Amino acid sequence: MRIFQYISILLCIIIISVIIYKNSPHYQIIKGDIFGTYYNIKIRTNNKNKDLKGKIESKLEDINQQMSVFREDSEISNFNKTKSQKWHLLSDDFAKVLQASHKVWKLSNGWFDPTIGKLIELWGFGTITPQNPSDKQIKKALVNTGFAKLKFNSSFQKVKKTHPNIEINLSAIAKGYAVDAIAQILDKEGYNNYLVEIGGEIKAKGSRLENNNAWNIGISKPIIGSSENSIILSLSNIAVATSGNYRNFYQKNGQIYAHTISPKTGYSVQTDVLSASVFHDSCMYADAHATAIVAMGLKAGMAYANKNNLKVIVFDKNLNIHYSKDAKFFLGE
Repeated sequence: MRIFQYISILLCIIIISVIIYKNSPHYQIIKGDIFGTYYNIKIRTNNKNKDLKGKIESKLEDINQQMSVFREDSEISNFNKTKSQKWHLLSDDFAKVLQASHKVWKLSNGWFDPTIGKLIELWGFGTITPQNPSDKQIKKALVNTGFAKLKFNSSFQKVKKTHPNIEINLSAIAKGYAVDAIAQILDKEGYNNYLVEIGGEIKAKGSRLENNNAWNIGISKPIIGSSENSIILSLSNIAVATSGNYRNFYQKNGQIYAHTISPKTGYSVQTDVLSASVFHDSCMYADAHATAIVAMGLKAGMAYANKNNLKVIVFDKNLNIHYSKDAKFFLGE
């Protein structure tokens, strides 16, 4: 008799387990390292694709080989090293990023400018160790700064220097572009519910759960050493990129030097903005706009966001939160 009781209990456990398994969301998770940071992809699916990680890593490697200043043989490094003022044929990804950079440079009146490559190096946020450049060094670097000093053909497939020493750094837009590129791969593979993150830049599509319509995305409180989220939003079919000076900086002689460099002055930016999060259809554009807003400062940055109908959340130096007019729907307004 007891044997039948045990068998009945076991069958009940098996049936319950099967029901829970069938009703639980299934995910394919792909993780790795790229661009000196990490990537994390979560796909809600019942069908795991064994070839997907290889496709993703191949694309990320292509982007890295084109846009990493930390690789001596990358496309961007070769362009930066050459003194030639002849036309340089761009790879497809590089061309797309430079075309988007040109657009945001114009919109932001030059506050976003990837030609600050020499300034980034001078301040120690590139391939060399941190240092404090002199006024003379900064002025010299500024001579070779300015997106207008690059010339493009009509299709943006070719670029040439008008100053032989001009250098490009795409660290403020390349991660966002890579997020978009991975999302495009997932779209082509037929996935409708996923979250792609590369070093904090995110794109969400569909939902985390079948009976839900979004993913939960946290906006970090911009405090040094903290991983606490100040805001958690339920988002779908949108990208978000955050720029801030509270994580990438160094301290020397009692002074903090942030990684955001002003293309106007050549100096490390000390604004009243701790972080800016931009929500956009494209993570690439969100990435670039966020950098521009941090460089501009609170008043000019919020005016820029409102003028261009950008969804932006900004933390000021006192940890007050500011919403652009188009971001106020996050508050239910």
